[in-house]
Amino acid sequence: MEKNMETLSSKQINLALLICLVGFPQISETIYTPSLTEIAKGYQVPLNLAQLTLSIYFLAFAIGVFFWGIISDYIGRRKAMNIGIFIYILGCFFCLVSNQIGTLFVARFIQAFGASTGSVTTQTILRDNYHGNQRHQLFGKISAALAFSPAIGPLIGGIIGQYYGFRAVFLFLVIMGMMLLVWSVKQLSETQPANLPRFSAKEVMAISKKMMTDSYTVAFGVLIGLFNGILFSYHSEAPTIFIESFHFSQSQYGFMGVVVALATVLGAALSNRGLKRLSAKKIMTQGIRVSLIGSFCMIVTASLSLSLSSQLLGYIVGVFIMLVGIGMALPNCLSLALVNFSDTVGIAGAFLSLGYYILVSLSTFVIGILHTGSIMTLPLFSSVMLLFALLCLKWVK
Repeated sequence: MEKNMETLSSKQINLALLICLVGFPQISETIYTPSLTEIAKGYQVPLNLAQLTLSIYFLAFAIGVFFWGIISDYIGRRKAMNIGIFIYILGCFFCLVSNQIGTLFVARFIQAFGASTGSVTTQTILRDNYHGNQRHQLFGKISAALAFSPAIGPLIGGIIGQYYGFRAVFLFLVIMGMMLLVWSVKQLSETQPANLPRFSAKEVMAISKKMMTDSYTVAFGVLIGLFNGILFSYHSEAPTIFIESFHFSQSQYGFMGVVVALATVLGAALSNRGLKRLSAKKIMTQGIRVSLIGSFCMIVTASLSLSLSSQLLGYIVGVFIMLVGIGMALPNCLSLALVNFSDTVGIAGAFLSLGYYILVSLSTFVIGILHTGSIMTLPLFSSVMLLFALLCLKWVK
């Protein structure tokens, strides 16, 4: 009976729409990274200050996923999604017309706050409708989209930015947001039960306290934050590494997104295949070890006196291996993080997302502080994060 119900509910979900909805926030984060140096020149600020738009984005994203995750339990998944996308469009428009860096910071905050509904509400919809290995496998597809979307962002942004300028990148985001809103309004079904609960601050605080004292949930939240922190720290540092150190053009750098996409999709595929014979925890451990091998490869490559082409090849191979490992570990973390809170998945998802996106914001902020233009910074930073992830995994029983 339960299996039939799962099948019935899954038919009500347009999976292609959900993949687009979960992916567009990350596209918005990375699509203009190839233009960071041009943005710094356009707003007449140092590059480090332009990089702060990434940290601001994730800070607002953390607040947003908390807000939308809770509110979706009270106004429904569909309304939470559509209202959030509308706010996102406003933020994109303000990015387009901004002429000072302070205005751009505010616009990015609004943009990220609205976009965050795509992440948390989509995951909540999936948790509403699927269970067990079916949920693990769907989260594998969603994680592939989460990995692929920030990877394809630089590809699109590099081409648009090089030939039409960074303002055209912001215009592209406005148009993309409007198309998504129309699609969502027409085809996104409501998955929340008909009798929506009233907001209860007492219930929210009780769930918060329970989550913070649940070592299992805390460990997975930290792991998700660490893995995403590495992924987006790469997107923060990569423009300088490949454009400044390896002399890529914006459009050439954009094609590095293909490497990132292939690596993370391969990792997710290996994870799905491994679930047939191994536990999720074992696959996560393997993924972290693979990522450490990749970061070590990058460190060795950066340390040796090699020709520019040999150093570039070794560095790309290291990045690829590191992100394959992230792709193996992350889907299982997302799938298992809230198994102890299945009855309050919306509110619990809000707190979980708030926590790990704050970690992502801190990661991009720290990598910005550590930024020296050296190709050694990213692998050293990633190695420390991965070693800490191994320690966190030991908390999971």
